[in-house]
Amino acid sequence: MSEPRHGSLRVVGLGPGPAHWLTPEAERTLAAATDIVGYHSYVARLVRGAGQTLHASDNGDELLRAQSALELAATGAHVAVVSGGDPGVFAMAAAVFEAIELGPLAWRALDVRVLPGVTAMLAAAARLGAPLGNDFCALNLSDNLKPWSIIEKRLALAAEADFVIALYNPASRARPEQIERAFALLRRARSASTVVVFARAVGRADEQVRVTTLGDADPGSADMQTLVIIGASTTRALERSDGEHWVYSPRSLRALP
Repeated sequence: MSEPRHGSLRVVGLGPGPAHWLTPEAERTLAAATDIVGYHSYVARLVRGAGQTLHASDNGDELLRAQSALELAATGAHVAVVSGGDPGVFAMAAAVFEAIELGPLAWRALDVRVLPGVTAMLAAAARLGAPLGNDFCALNLSDNLKPWSIIEKRLALAAEADFVIALYNPASRARPEQIERAFALLRRARSASTVVVFARAVGRADEQVRVTTLGDADPGSADMQTLVIIGASTTRALERSDGEHWVYSPRSLRALP
């Protein structure tokens, strides 16, 4: 392949959905792009500008999508690879750099940058109060790209370490059983009174946020649009005057009354 022209590639986080959660930097980059590449549901959220070409593809084609975007940038295009939430959290940024590592050396001279976005666990946490106020971790329950045995081991260790745990991609039509197995493991490791949150489509018109406990939670209610937060032993649910709850994890591990 010949030396790259003066193109560029930006991996852009679109946030959870609402336009007001898109950063000004991301807005400017999308407006300036000649080509926008992404999963079709994310591309559908955008308004095509004059002279822009949209390249939409199906879910599961991340590496091919990244390779296609890099090829475009190498020909001189200014490419925006769009990703929901933050592109560095279980999303397209990793696929782009994997493609660079596997691809021609000329791609390493390309102008590539990642632009941050609001990831689902931060949007859900802001709605609730501060459930991530102390040590936490994020796990992707999808076993499409890694074996379930690895997911199960990491989940067990996170539960043992008493992290607040944010679960991404908890269930889909093709794999509805993962979330059930995850909750069975968690119920062996954590108290039934542990605070649990199901946050679905946060920021969108069909938003649903439910606060419950590990003992009462129905894991079958989660889908791919749901972010599940499992509290630590110190995580608190405070009932508000309207019957809803704030959820927070104290920064101090000192015992609370």
